Amino acid sequence: MTTAQVKRAFKFRFYPTDAQAAELSRTFGCVRLVYNMALHARSEAWTMRQERVNCNATSAMLTAWKKTEELAFLNEVSSVPLQQTLRHLQGAFSNFWQKRAKYPRFKSKKKSRDSAEYTTSAFRYRDGQLALAKMAEPLRIVWSCLLPEGQSPSTVTVSRDAAGRWFVSMLCEDPGVKPLPALGTAVGIDAGITSLVTLSTGEKITNPRSERKDRERLAKAQREFARKAKGSKNREKARAKVARVHARIADRRRDFLHKLTTRLVHENQLVVIEDLTVRNLLKNKKLARAISDASWTELRTMLEYKCAWYGRDLVTIDRWFPSSKLCSACGTIRDKMPLNVREWACDCGAVHDRDVNAARNILAAGLAVAACGDGVRPQRSTPGGQSSMKQEVIPPQRTRAAAQPRG
Repeated sequence: MTTAQVKRAFKFRFYPTDAQAAELSRTFGCVRLVYNMALHARSEAWTMRQERVNCNATSAMLTAWKKTEELAFLNEVSSVPLQQTLRHLQGAFSNFWQKRAKYPRFKSKKKSRDSAEYTTSAFRYRDGQLALAKMAEPLRIVWSCLLPEGQSPSTVTVSRDAAGRWFVSMLCEDPGVKPLPALGTAVGIDAGITSLVTLSTGEKITNPRSERKDRERLAKAQREFARKAKGSKNREKARAKVARVHARIADRRRDFLHKLTTRLVHENQLVVIEDLTVRNLLKNKKLARAISDASWTELRTMLEYKCAWYGRDLVTIDRWFPSSKLCSACGTIRDKMPLNVREWACDCGAVHDRDVNAARNILAAGLAVAACGDGVRPQRSTPGGQSSMKQEVIPPQRTRAAAQPRG
């Protein structure tokens, strides 16, 4: 039985020439314009005539727009990124119809990410050099790693972040990503602020607090930005300085999370986490900044796709599972557990560290799911759910969710 290869995006920084930067900037503007015009046309057709416009219809609209005098400049850039943005809009509408996302929004020149996607017909990759359509020279890419041997990118995405840095992302198959040898280890993870994660083994991994390290530098840059006159060149320079500080923070945080999640996935066959509602937790004004800096959502996302890559099992415990209030020794549930209580003693005589106890309870709940499907979440859609007596083996490369009663 052959295993399907994983498609992986390799992202590199590059330094365009003045001509390339001008061409890409025009492409970004045209992509944003076409997206907004197509979104307006589809919204108007539905509002006025109850007519649903598909991707093929917007493609025909694009052809007509290019023939008009006021939009003739759309012919000056490659047509592939313009067609791709129409497909992205179709994907946004599909997510909306399937209730996975909100209604598509218009792209903003100042707030939206500048990007353009090229397919194989609009770029040439040969001998380690990448040349895009409408460009005479290849991009000057800083190769931080090599693409998989014998593989060529199927899609290339060029982007520019708020700090003015240019990036190119190449999507190609990676034969090196394959299931790892099976292990007999499992770990429960309790997310926190002081300790970013606490493992069921008792290990606590300190939160690097990436934002706090640059908080003074960020505050100074933001004060300078606020003092500049709106519309001035000095204000734009100050805005770029703020963006560079934010980029430094994000890069440091992402690097730490990648190293942590890769280690957890390589060392354990089963990884159990909590289903945290970060959006609701951010409403706490006292903890919102620290929670944002911890980036629990990105941590979970990395665990999900890396478990799928390497054949590990990921179990998600319901958010209402009383992991902190439950004694991992005797199963007694305490009525209250304020946040300032970091250690507590149970009537059975066991003394618990709050975070380690929670991680052990999370692991126990995850093992119950892996053993027999006890409390598996599908009972929300299927009356009766699954019987805890039914033995169930979790297949690899699959994420499972466990729901436990409220405590």
